Amino acid sequence: MAAAATASALSYYLVLDFEATCNASHLPSPRPQEIIEFPVLAVNAKTLETEKIFHTYVRPTSHPLLTPFCTQLTGITQSQVDGQPTLPEVLRSFHSWLETNGFLEPSVRFCFVTCGDWDLKTMLPGQCKYFDWPVPEYFRSWMNIKFVFQRLTGVKAKGMPHMLEYFKIPLEGRHHSGIDDSRNIAKILTRLARIESNLQPTTTLKLSK
Repeated sequence: MAAAATASALSYYLVLDFEATCNASHLPSPRPQEIIEFPVLAVNAKTLETEKIFHTYVRPTSHPLLTPFCTQLTGITQSQVDGQPTLPEVLRSFHSWLETNGFLEPSVRFCFVTCGDWDLKTMLPGQCKYFDWPVPEYFRSWMNIKFVFQRLTGVKAKGMPHMLEYFKIPLEGRHHSGIDDSRNIAKILTRLARIESNLQPTTTLKLSK
C-alpha cells in the first residue's frame, strides 16, 4: 500500500490561467477565440514553493487586432502580442521547457491546476482543433481548484476573488492578467494543500471523434 501511495503522489502542480481574445458582451465575439497569454507556474508539491515559471504572450492570427474591451479586461496591449510567437510555436516551446526542467522524466508526476475547466476543456482543445494539432496527452487531465475548494471547505467556489477572500489572501496584481491570476491561484492551492497534502486531478478531457 505504501508503494502505491508513493506512486500516486504528485511531484509538481503546474498552475495555468490562459487569457484569450474577447469582446464586450453586446458585441460579436471573435471566432475562433485565441489564446493571447500562456503562463504556467511550477509549484513543488512537497515544499509548495514556486520553482519555475513559463510565461509568454501569444500572437493571435485569425483576429490579430485586440479589441479595446480585451485590453481593458486583461491589461494586454497590442504591442505585447505583436511579434510574439503563435500558439503552435508556444506549444513547442512549452514542451521543450517541460523537457529541459525534467517534468517529463518517468519519475516525475505533475498535474495542471486551473480555476474552472475552461482553459483545458474548451480553450486549448478549440485552438488545437483550429491548428489541426492533437491535444498533448499531458493537457488531458487537470485539477479544477474550484472543485477542491468546495470539497475541502464545504463552501461553493464563486471564483478566484471569492476563494482569496475566504482565505484572507490579498489579491496580487491584476485580475484577468494571466500571470497574476496564476500567482493568486497558486496561493489558494497552497492553502488547500495544507489541508490535504495529496491533491489529485479532478477532470479528464473527453475528445470527440
